[in-house]
Amino acid sequence: MNFLKKDNISDAVIRRLPRYYRQLTDLCNQGIVRISSQSLGQEMGITASQIRQDFSCFGEFGQQGYGYHVEELRREIGQILGVDKDHHLIMIGVGNLGHALLQNFPFAQTGFTVDAAFDVAPNLIGTMINNVPVYAMADLAGFIREHKVDVVVLTVPQSVAQDMATSLIEMGIKGFWNFTNVELASEFPEVKFENIHFADSLLTLSYRVENP
Repeated sequence: MNFLKKDNISDAVIRRLPRYYRQLTDLCNQGIVRISSQSLGQEMGITASQIRQDFSCFGEFGQQGYGYHVEELRREIGQILGVDKDHHLIMIGVGNLGHALLQNFPFAQTGFTVDAAFDVAPNLIGTMINNVPVYAMADLAGFIREHKVDVVVLTVPQSVAQDMATSLIEMGIKGFWNFTNVELASEFPEVKFENIHFADSLLTLSYRVENP
């Protein structure tokens, strides 16, 4: 199916799409062939009407009286998310967090190929982490000139985060997965940031624990 995306889709809808994709992947692994919006909503804690409304932002999904074909819907949501696009990614900062992400995060399952990592530490430069080569920061600009880079993962210290992002934007980078705990920004609307704040998630849990 070629989906038709409406304009001005809310951030809340976009953030639910990965949840749908993950849930549908689980259902596929369980061997479930079809599911209704009611059943999918019960699985996810979302109303059936919300699911239908979310999907309507991208086209017509499912059949009345049948529901959704799980594998087809998973594939279509994956296409909307760009899982099939093979985005190319590099990482800057290979300390504890960066190293853990390279070792453990399933980048390939989300449509990303990790081509390289960069760091300033002499003991890391020239090594391989989970088949990803680690280069010196001095090689960064040349690498970006010579390779397609869609996204940069930033795990650098807070003190250099915004300056690093600004330099990368000047090199043509438009996507950032930001773990620096700094809310990065740009004057250019085409530059996109996903700012990850672990403390926000933990404090959200704290609130729920305190307010059962």
